[in-house]
Amino acid sequence: MKIVLIGGTGLIGSKLKQRLEGAGHEAVAAAPATGVDTLTGEGLAEVLTGAQVVVDVSNSPSFEDQAVLAFFQTAGKNLLAAEEAAGVRHHVAVSVVGADRLPDSGYLRAKMVQESLVDASPVPFTILRSTQFFEFLGAIVSGGDDGDAIRLPDALLQSVAADDVADTLADLAVAEPLQGTVELGGPEALPFVEFARRWLANRGDERTVTADPNAHYFGTRLQTDSLVAGPEARLGRVHLADWLGTPAALR
Repeated sequence: MKIVLIGGTGLIGSKLKQRLEGAGHEAVAAAPATGVDTLTGEGLAEVLTGAQVVVDVSNSPSFEDQAVLAFFQTAGKNLLAAEEAAGVRHHVAVSVVGADRLPDSGYLRAKMVQESLVDASPVPFTILRSTQFFEFLGAIVSGGDDGDAIRLPDALLQSVAADDVADTLADLAVAEPLQGTVELGGPEALPFVEFARRWLANRGDERTVTADPNAHYFGTRLQTDSLVAGPEARLGRVHLADWLGTPAALR
């Protein structure tokens, strides 16, 4: 099949491209760097010609509330309209576990708008809601650094390896559309502070990490299990201890 990967030059897209090509599919990375811009529509008609499947792993360049909303609204409408015109048979989108439970987060509200556009489109679809990636633990730690200590939400995190996300997307892309949502989480749910302490220790960083019930995540407070995948979720295979032994953990 010809499978177009929107945002296909990024972390997940590049891993997904390798897997799909290894399985014998034509996987085409579509991003501004390759001449495809979902915000303007430039290059969409051309890259979607002959495509059976589209996997959207793109993300907003800004996480500011209005900017991220505008990105997912505009890019989503342009992409889905172009897919309908091209006769695409399956749209796969990546969203976030907990997006439907955290309306105070501007980013997660925007992801729900993206999901609504996908659901309303005539293009058959599957939505994968994933937990946060191990590869973003550094950004989470940095976001909680107040100078004296690192303060993170007093809640559970169920991070998953980018490799597991790519594996799951590769399976979903070649399967029949679910017309619904599937969740993916890591194999273990641990407190934010535990993920952070182990990530820091792996780098020889001795900074103090504290659980703070007032700390925010993507602009919102969390309940204990706000970011934990449901009982029917798929689970990744890579544990934190294993991932910390890879070169990706030190980047």
